[in-house]
Amino acid sequence: MRTHAELAAAFRALHARPGAFVIPNPWDVGSARVLAGLGFEALATTSSGMAYALGKRDGAATRDEVLEHLRALVANVDIPINADLGNAFGDDPAAVGETFQLVAPLGVAGASVEDATGDKSNPIYEFDLAVERVRAAVDAVRATGLPVMVTARAEGFLHGKPDLPEIIKRLQAFQEAGADVLYAPGIKTRDEITAVCSSVVRPVNVLAALPGMNLTVADLAELGVKRISVGGLLAKVSIDALLRASEQMQQGSFAFADGIKGFADVRQWLSE
Repeated sequence: MRTHAELAAAFRALHARPGAFVIPNPWDVGSARVLAGLGFEALATTSSGMAYALGKRDGAATRDEVLEHLRALVANVDIPINADLGNAFGDDPAAVGETFQLVAPLGVAGASVEDATGDKSNPIYEFDLAVERVRAAVDAVRATGLPVMVTARAEGFLHGKPDLPEIIKRLQAFQEAGADVLYAPGIKTRDEITAVCSSVVRPVNVLAALPGMNLTVADLAELGVKRISVGGLLAKVSIDALLRASEQMQQGSFAFADGIKGFADVRQWLSE
């Protein structure tokens, strides 16, 4: 297994090389091992996928559960992992800093903090507070001396506030606060993505496979995107397959068994 420093260096190199790379989102150790075995160069956790695996709704996992999830992934795959920390389990910048201080020593190569509050009545943190929260994450990582990249997320498009100029303003402020990677999940048109990528100098992560998006990896790279993730989509694909198979069984059929592909191949990536 590579050291934390080696994984972190590999992760930074992915962000520095030409073109874009896909960073898929496993929801548990098994899916992480499969994705690593298939040759992906880095993985990102998904708060929704992990919550589903625990039988919880997105956002309901505790910080201790997330920390344990990260420990398990780091111990089981030898590629860089980026940690989805949601709002970092607290509104106050001090709480954000504490979470990043706990996460950095676990061996992850990156971790993200978002400006979504989790409160439907007030879904996005006020601008100055959002910036201070990102600065707290950056300062906390630097204080540990560990090479963890900080991703700052502007969540307006996912929470009823699709104001592109405001999103760009926030990403620029997050950049100034020290964020290594910038992410505005929910942007999906060529114009939106181009506007974001051209407004900052840090690598940009884009959430792919959104309804109506219809952009390939090559398309996104041409627009200036560096990192491409899919959020909870892979977990949802798995759940969708479960639902379809269950519907057939309830109707008295097992026809779904004829369509299973490649499960024997997966065994090579699973431990004894």
